[in-house]
Amino acid sequence: MPSAYLLLFVANVVFATSYGVTRVVLDDVPPATLGLGRSVIGAVILVVWAWGGLRTAKISVYDHGRIALMGVVGFALAFGLGNWGIQRSTASNAALLITVEPTSLLLLSPMLLGERLTRREAVGAALALVGTVIVVVNGIPGVTQALAPHWRGDLLLILSGVAYAAYSLLGRGVLASHPVLVVTAWSILWGTLTMLPLAWLEWRAGLTPRWTAGAVAGTLYLGVVITALGYAVWNWCLERLGASRVAIFVNVQPLTGALIGVWWLHEPLTVFTVVGGLAILTGLHLTVKAGAKE
Repeated sequence: MPSAYLLLFVANVVFATSYGVTRVVLDDVPPATLGLGRSVIGAVILVVWAWGGLRTAKISVYDHGRIALMGVVGFALAFGLGNWGIQRSTASNAALLITVEPTSLLLLSPMLLGERLTRREAVGAALALVGTVIVVVNGIPGVTQALAPHWRGDLLLILSGVAYAAYSLLGRGVLASHPVLVVTAWSILWGTLTMLPLAWLEWRAGLTPRWTAGAVAGTLYLGVVITALGYAVWNWCLERLGASRVAIFVNVQPLTGALIGVWWLHEPLTVFTVVGGLAILTGLHLTVKAGAKE
């Protein structure tokens, strides 16, 4: 179990890099086309990886329906809304607003999945969420900083976070009955099919990509590392830890995203980032300790 927590922590640190990369690639590649590109790359890798299981797995029509829905919301909608949101907002806001995902999971997992956190895990989750709010707000909106200057893009990013949460909620039950790689491969195939008409509408509107070296490298990174490997790791951890526990670790992304902004984009390091980051790390520590004891 400790290895699953460590892998989950590292995965979320890596996920946090995707927002900056996406922002750069969107200068050359339209949002739906980028979503389709990373989906195709991820699908090729995952299908080859899971080929033996795909041929032998016996999945009921009901479970196939759930997996298809996972693909629609967790790949097509999450990628599309996320890319459109980053295009209209900022990479930093995307990293910060991913908190919608763990909040949704923590609120809905008890009702939909019957999952319960221990008292120490609940305290850890609360600390992580409080720390994330401090990092996200980074002051007083309308007083120490601008009030929702990118609200249209931010709204799309919020909806993207809800879509990512829905993927995990739908996947928890299916992953208990079928191999992780098989479920992940089938879901990304459905997501890729759903992305096709969205990309086609972009091309009809004259929004064609410019495949520069940076655009190709960024798309490959998003497809191989973030999509194929990232989703496989996420589902592996989801199967072992449950939706409510993996949700807490998503709070690593806003902190890491803010620190990447300080290092890469030369954004200021504020006291809110430091205090919020300490609260997040303390909350994660309590969660891991409680999980290990359990």
